[in-house]
Amino acid sequence: MDVLDRRLVAALQVSPRASWGEIGRAVGEHERTVARRLGRLLAEGAVRVTAIHDDLRTGHGRPAHLHVCVRPGAAAAVALALSERPDIRSVYALTGVTDVGCELVSPSRDDLHDILSAQMSAVDGVVQTQTQIVLHTFRTVAEWHAPFLTDEEAARLRPPPPPGPLPDVDGLSPLEEEIAGLLAADGRIPIAAVAERLGLSLPTARRRVTSLLERRLLLLRAEAEPALLGLAVEAQLWLKVRPHGLDRVGQTLAAHPNVRYCAATTGTHGLIVQVAVAHEAALYRFLSGVVGLLDEVTDIDVTLITRAYKRGHLRKSGLLTMEKRS
Repeated sequence: MDVLDRRLVAALQVSPRASWGEIGRAVGEHERTVARRLGRLLAEGAVRVTAIHDDLRTGHGRPAHLHVCVRPGAAAAVALALSERPDIRSVYALTGVTDVGCELVSPSRDDLHDILSAQMSAVDGVVQTQTQIVLHTFRTVAEWHAPFLTDEEAARLRPPPPPGPLPDVDGLSPLEEEIAGLLAADGRIPIAAVAERLGLSLPTARRRVTSLLERRLLLLRAEAEPALLGLAVEAQLWLKVRPHGLDRVGQTLAAHPNVRYCAATTGTHGLIVQVAVAHEAALYRFLSGVVGLLDEVTDIDVTLITRAYKRGHLRKSGLLTMEKRS
């Protein structure tokens, strides 16, 4: 991707259902240029638009981060096996003590117990796991966009915030579940196609889709490998934070343009942060000049993501792996 490609992908990440004209006006490019470039990237699979549930609020599951230690030489096989599970949203190969990291979304607490006590240990090559349950999410990857837009450009595309506090629990109706399934398969599916597939009128389909997105029960996501966007270094940071500062630290880091994900969890390290930067030197500056200024942070464990096998329920193809290496 060249500079313009990356700017257009960033715009699509801000508003995954925006029209080509809306994106063009926001970034100062002609609509035909936007359509040609983003159309090509979408057709090639370099960018994919999908949607994920707000699992805790919809009751779809309980997110947890697993650290998986494996037998020597088994990391790739274990990562592939885990990526085939529909209840695992993301799978990464990592540096450090842990070989593989993954994000699990278990349907219930009983299921979580069975997965951790029996199913994980039954995966060939798995030696040990550690689990951190997500308590609160400050930023999801679906809410992140690559840092190639000005604040004004992003503001032209960003949807308005909810009018008030969101409820902790807000379930989906059977019809909303069907709509969510269509958007997860194709986040840019036209409203007319939603109406036709589900036997709805156009106004009803539009109203239902809008409601899901405004209530933030479904989060649209334009997924592209950070390396294709020039952000070749990905790191997962585990932070120990004094309890009184957990909310401030989480909100501060979630607002940083290079932070893709930030959540409070159980475990010895109470905050997980995923960062994408262009170079190791940029990661050092982030650690020393951003995290280092937060007095509430008492300890940090830094691991690098060396390969992504799955992101946001999307398994990574060989094509994308080769593109990331090039």
